[in-house]
Amino acid sequence: MNKEDFSILLQPVDFGKLQLKNRLIVAPLTRMRTDISGIPNDLMAKYYSMRSSYGLIITESSSVSPLSNCFPGAGNIYNQEQMEGWKKVVQQTHEQEGLIGIQVFHCGRSCVSSQINGETPVAPSPIAIRGKDLISNEEYKIPKELSINEIKEIVQQFRKSAELSKQAGFDFIQLHAANGYLVDQFLRDESNKRTDEYGGSIENRCRFLLEIIDQLIDVFTAGRVAIRLSPNDRFNDMYDSNPLELMRYVLSELDKRELAFVELKRDNPYETTVSNNDSPRKHPRELIPDFFRDLRKFYQGNIICNDGVTLQEAKELISQNICHAVSLGTLSISNPDLPIRIQNNYEINYHTDMNTWFYGGAKGYTDYLPYKENNQK
Repeated sequence: MNKEDFSILLQPVDFGKLQLKNRLIVAPLTRMRTDISGIPNDLMAKYYSMRSSYGLIITESSSVSPLSNCFPGAGNIYNQEQMEGWKKVVQQTHEQEGLIGIQVFHCGRSCVSSQINGETPVAPSPIAIRGKDLISNEEYKIPKELSINEIKEIVQQFRKSAELSKQAGFDFIQLHAANGYLVDQFLRDESNKRTDEYGGSIENRCRFLLEIIDQLIDVFTAGRVAIRLSPNDRFNDMYDSNPLELMRYVLSELDKRELAFVELKRDNPYETTVSNNDSPRKHPRELIPDFFRDLRKFYQGNIICNDGVTLQEAKELISQNICHAVSLGTLSISNPDLPIRIQNNYEINYHTDMNTWFYGGAKGYTDYLPYKENNQK
């Protein structure tokens, strides 16, 4: 049983035009339960709707074009058939009075050719990720540097995906600008060596992100647009020499736009890429010592804290007005009804099967049952 008082996590809060019933958020998790078409299916509709008691649900990252997806089996959002699949997910979640938004992304260099129909991956600069892709076990190759026209085309791909997402009925849309994918690759100075208007200064490196955000706002309105940022994590071999100054600028620009929320992902030691060439790189905690508190200084709007945040830490951050909600990964997998468990002092399940996180069917996906249903067996 839960002896600690987590009632602050159950308080309602408004994020832009979204009215959350509590501060517990289903984090965007890549679970890869579709076939290669990327069309969401009935199993996914069940999975998401089971989590309708959370304040918000953020879907898995959904690619905006056939050449932007490094996750075979993830739900995509660039054609009508995929939109219809997502519409079923949204409808089933809304029937359970849940709020659900889609996360859109482009993988950029974080893929191998076999995942994108034999094409060469693209990036802001021709700099490869060191090492191998974890899914295919293939070495990463040097990506193709995007031309300015190609950058503009990708911005429009995000807009089209936003239009399809709105057709599907999503309550909001989140831009994935974290985890070393394309938008993040433009932000950071080690992956972006361009000398045109999309590289060099912090303002130029943020241009791609802000152009996409403005397109999403035009489709959804600002109060239904969100973003995910991870300025100092090392996943996908990422690094920036001054992430605090980078965030000072980008968060101030996002503040002007009055988004629904910003989700901030701190570094995860399990995702850190380490090699003999890392000696000039500073440790993430050296670059941003007190992650959420340091970044809060740059942003007046709503913040969701993410990655390894315990319920105890979330309680503290929310009570101090550092963050306004917490997005949960493994806890949302093993506890589809976590807000109800906390409210009723039911036991919380802290155990998940890592072997089922990314592949498979119902096992490890929809067979973690609500507390009452599980205890009636």
